[in-house]
Amino acid sequence: MNQAFILAKKALAHDDVPIGAVIVKDGKIIARGENKVQKSKNPTLHAEIVAINKACKKLNSKFLDGCDLYVTLEPCSMCATAISFARIKNIYFAARDEKGGGILHNAKIFDNDKHLWKPNVYEMSEYADKSAEMLRTFFTQLRNKN
Repeated sequence: MNQAFILAKKALAHDDVPIGAVIVKDGKIIARGENKVQKSKNPTLHAEIVAINKACKKLNSKFLDGCDLYVTLEPCSMCATAISFARIKNIYFAARDEKGGGILHNAKIFDNDKHLWKPNVYEMSEYADKSAEMLRTFFTQLRNKN
């Protein structure tokens, strides 16, 4: 999770929402991603999607069986669906996202029994405050700019 926070800070450097994600297989990081929505002017380039794309390329596979995803914020519905399609085994996230989250909030993607793949989901609450503070600071500064 600490590596995901390093990536969240990297996202800040290009004015993106500070969210970072890493994908681990067999105890080793195989892919990293930070939000690149603003940088790339592409609404789909969330940290999880960036990391999934890199992991698939590295493994030369559309499936990420046996992989774990660590992310600084609860994935949105789009990312949760991509995680399912990639067949990631475990999701570990730092902070809940009541407004945009898609796992514990809103669409609750994995609550549907008909979903193709359901990963194990773990909330790492010991990192929640750190993530929430980064996000609060980012959005406060953004509002003050505007």
